[in-house]
Amino acid sequence: MAFQTYSLFVLSVIMISFGHVENRLNLLQLQNDIDKLKADFNSSHSDVADGGPIFTERLKSWTERHEKEIILSQIISMYLEMLESTDRSKEHVRKITEELYTLKKSLSDGSKKMEDLKDLTKLQMSDLKVQRKAVNELFSVLQKLGDTSSSHKRKRSQFQRLCKC
Repeated sequence: MAFQTYSLFVLSVIMISFGHVENRLNLLQLQNDIDKLKADFNSSHSDVADGGPIFTERLKSWTERHEKEIILSQIISMYLEMLESTDRSKEHVRKITEELYTLKKSLSDGSKKMEDLKDLTKLQMSDLKVQRKAVNELFSVLQKLGDTSSSHKRKRSQFQRLCKC
């Protein structure tokens, strides 16, 4: 039962975050398909609760809309990868897969950002050539960081002037 709520929650967050839910009925229609998928995966098995949720806990720390696009695009990709090995002849699998592909298309920018993050983790910072390049870019990186932080300060001060809190 916890997995049912969990799956619906994750799919709800994904769909609502990107405006793909015109109304709650669309999500409720998908719930039936998700229930069938849960049966396919035997998701009521006792080991589902072991170790807690795999996606929802990670979503909590991604608060900004653009941040959420990055993590949600990765989560959608993972669901699509998982569904590739399932029986595509089943209508409920096709419906869920189609909905996820539609959502993924709307997140193309988020997917690119996720790829950038993955590429950064692959950099060999012990490589002398990489270190030289990094040092050459240090001032520019710090400038961008300064631009970002001053932009946030400016937004906060504008909000404080407008807000009668």
